[in-house]
Amino acid sequence: MRHRGIGRRPVPPSANVLVVNDSGEILMIRRADNDNWALPGGAMDLGESLPAAAVRETLEETGVHVEITGLSGIYTDPRHVILYTSNGEVRQEFSVVFVAKPLSGVPTPSHESREVRWIAPGELSDLAMDRSMRMRVEHYLAGSGSARLG
Repeated sequence: MRHRGIGRRPVPPSANVLVVNDSGEILMIRRADNDNWALPGGAMDLGESLPAAAVRETLEETGVHVEITGLSGIYTDPRHVILYTSNGEVRQEFSVVFVAKPLSGVPTPSHESREVRWIAPGELSDLAMDRSMRMRVEHYLAGSGSARLG
């Protein structure tokens, strides 16, 4: 059943970025707010495209400049609600996950990332990660060749 009007809020899109280097390692951040590992990314700003937001957020959070090379999936699970501890905002998940290659820069933590490093796929299962973030990474690693929609 669709509820109109009551409690209705915009669901702003955000981007996550699977940055993969020539060795097949994935660039991951250890979030400063909850200590979980995650793909770099964040919300799109007014006046910016989502791919541009993906590039900007990756640079801000990791110190690595990237080029978007593809789309891994779109994630919009209405049961996944996120509380942003930085500002108390509650949002439904709406994330577009891009694939990118690194162009320049050195992994460097920011105010949003406690640690930034390249991680081999075989080491990812050992990292503390939110369920939906792990699903995004595992979908990419499964290599189905098509973007996940949903």
